[in-house]
Amino acid sequence: MKIINAIATALLLNALSTDVIAQKGQDLKLWYSKPASRWVEALPVGNGHIGAMVFGGVEEELMQLNESTLWSGGPVKTNVNPASASYLPQVRKALLEEQDYQKANELLKKMQGLYTESYMPMADLKIVHDLKGQPASAYYRDLDIAHSKATTRFSAGGVDYKREVFTSAPDNIMVIKVSASKPNALNFTVSLSSQLRYRLEASGNKELLVNGKAPSHVAPNYYNPPGQEPIIYDDPNGCNGTRFQIRTKAVSRGGTTVVDTAGIHVKNATEVVIFLSAATSFNGFDKCPDKDGKDEKALAKNYLDKALAKGYATLATSHQHDYHSYFNRVSFSVTDTLTRNPNTALPSDERLMAYAKGDYDPGLETLYYQFGRYLLISSSRAALPGVPAGPPANLQGIWNKEMRPPWSSNYTININTQMNYWPAEVANLSEMHRPLLSWIKDLSQTGAVTAKEFYDAKGWVAHHNADIWGMSNPVGNVGDGDPVWANWYMGANWLCQHLWEHYRFSGDKAFLRDKGYPLMKEAALFTLDWLVEDKDGYLVTAPSTSPENKFKDPKGGEAAVSVATTMDISIIHDLFSNLIDAAEVLGTDEDFRKLLIEKRAKLYPLKIDGRGRLQEWYKDFEETDTLHRHVSHLFALHPGRRISPETPEFFQAAKKTLEVRGDHGTGWSKGWKINFWARLLDGDHAYLLIRQLMKYTNEGNSEYRGGGTYPNFFDAHPPFQIDGNFAGTAGMSEMLIQSHLNEVYLLPALPNAWKHGQVKGLRARGGFEVTMNWKNGKLANASVKSENGNNCTIKTRGPVKISGAKSVEKRTESGYINQFPTTKGGTYQIQAQ
Repeated sequence: MKIINAIATALLLNALSTDVIAQKGQDLKLWYSKPASRWVEALPVGNGHIGAMVFGGVEEELMQLNESTLWSGGPVKTNVNPASASYLPQVRKALLEEQDYQKANELLKKMQGLYTESYMPMADLKIVHDLKGQPASAYYRDLDIAHSKATTRFSAGGVDYKREVFTSAPDNIMVIKVSASKPNALNFTVSLSSQLRYRLEASGNKELLVNGKAPSHVAPNYYNPPGQEPIIYDDPNGCNGTRFQIRTKAVSRGGTTVVDTAGIHVKNATEVVIFLSAATSFNGFDKCPDKDGKDEKALAKNYLDKALAKGYATLATSHQHDYHSYFNRVSFSVTDTLTRNPNTALPSDERLMAYAKGDYDPGLETLYYQFGRYLLISSSRAALPGVPAGPPANLQGIWNKEMRPPWSSNYTININTQMNYWPAEVANLSEMHRPLLSWIKDLSQTGAVTAKEFYDAKGWVAHHNADIWGMSNPVGNVGDGDPVWANWYMGANWLCQHLWEHYRFSGDKAFLRDKGYPLMKEAALFTLDWLVEDKDGYLVTAPSTSPENKFKDPKGGEAAVSVATTMDISIIHDLFSNLIDAAEVLGTDEDFRKLLIEKRAKLYPLKIDGRGRLQEWYKDFEETDTLHRHVSHLFALHPGRRISPETPEFFQAAKKTLEVRGDHGTGWSKGWKINFWARLLDGDHAYLLIRQLMKYTNEGNSEYRGGGTYPNFFDAHPPFQIDGNFAGTAGMSEMLIQSHLNEVYLLPALPNAWKHGQVKGLRARGGFEVTMNWKNGKLANASVKSENGNNCTIKTRGPVKISGAKSVEKRTESGYINQFPTTKGGTYQIQAQ
């Protein structure tokens, strides 16, 4: 009879749970009916420093922990390839005079430095419950991205158990609350372990401590030369690795708590709050974290002591207030045209699977959009009182479980790092942009050394890989790298676009004057040294690659290195244009501005190849892979602004390029293509790629492998790369609003699938915040708030009326233009006519 009653209770609880979820189907939650069995099913929480992947187990809960400054290695070594600069004239001769692309490729290997370091896993936290042998039922777990909290619930033996997890940015603390519906029902042990070198300690005040250290070097997972150890802890000739400490304490209501090196043992409690702090000895990109490191023990103790003094309720309130102050700025919903969408009652993995099979579910798309914003808030945080800024989000945000993670989980700056921050300004998370902007300053300092040592050039340069230490040389262990990716010279120039874009959105002239402009100018100084004239008098880059693609040389061989690739010239044109505009804004540097205008006019021009596409290389070479995942030569379309409807021939050539390249590709590649098609004003094609980006993918099932979205909504390159998530959010924003051409274009690429909807809080360049409603695919009304009092230019597909300002309307072939003055803080209503 007891068994029958237990089954009936479980069925009732599951039915109630399903009914509640059905009623709250549009809530911003990822939820699941079973625990995670692998990392790509676990749920991420983070505060820019502490990251955790929550598996939601029953008898055994696993939370894999990270700390964003825990990297292998130390400050960048100098003078690693003193002969590099001597090869540059030989490379240029091979390219410009001999047109021997294979020779240039081999010579470039002699101009490489060391590999980057790797982002490390910190520890595994386990909670092992004693459920007295009772089976679990009524299981449920979720990630509430509206409130930045992960919850796990289940029942066993007539007791309802709950675990709630959040990571607070204001207090730099991770908090786990474990509760039971009946008094004294909690019996569990909390333990900690690490893949790194570590030791456990039980302190006198019932705290469990982990003291550990990262290696002094970890080689990339793809680099395995015979006879070389990939992981090295002790480097007698260099800097030993970063130290870390974790401090954990459990505060219980009822019962007892005993701590030893085996863990925190809780007996007969009703509610337990576990506080976890973590800190490292990282003390900046240019200081050895061992001998010149911070006191990680004092930092971890300080964070924990302050959190304990505040208590759970205060920490939770502070966390919510902080998180909501960012997340709640933007809301986005598309009206589901179905009378009742049954998929909203499905667990998120099943809902994603149904979507991938073709089901219409706009609520899932807007959830994916907001998940991207959640990830950025969780992995990239500016400084708060008492808590320093974290580093920029890396290739996996701040979540990594591998000692040798994919591509070192570093900063890949030939697309991926930049892509991480595409949504920052438009999705109203400008503060999350700051860690990247600060890191660019660090990178410029190592980049100046690289420019001098490797090329005998002024200014600063960065290549395709970087790390927390500011590695800026072309990687390859002095000759082992493939120039198709290693020897690329535009990383600094592309990153500088973020400095200018931050100004364009914010209008912060002090930032532009004191931080942005000097860094942009120094990058331009390197570029002016790097450019050479070809036989026709054009300024070109030599050597030059188009990441990470190859072409067929005149002899029929595969080649990567040539002259003046379209991406190179497009990035340089963008940098020069931004600097010219910045100098005008600041009213400074007139002579340098004139020089840039002169040099920009001499850059190798954009060309259209014999098949009507934008030409990728210096000559009309045939690519070796027509469907290559990189479409780097379309930089001028996005994120640049040189190709637009105002340049119709190149606009059409860009479209032809994408049509031929196809929609295939990895997760991040599809994400970039969403942005491309949005800039081409083709919302339906952009939407098609959203559906492909959100294709259900699961490493454990051969039927669902490939690029797309994992069950936990992480982007599948595969493996996981967070840039695809961020590009998806940015691309959806680009479909709803564009402002790169100095006009605020409302609904420029709205797809037919989004017939009715609304969005609140998007930002546009010029310092404008926009809210919009649309019906039947057309703008119904909107409001524009002016943050800086600039003149505003609104572009719409149909006529509108502006309230609150005297506007001048002009009709063009592509739509309606309304120009009007604004006052700082003023809000202006727009009504469709």
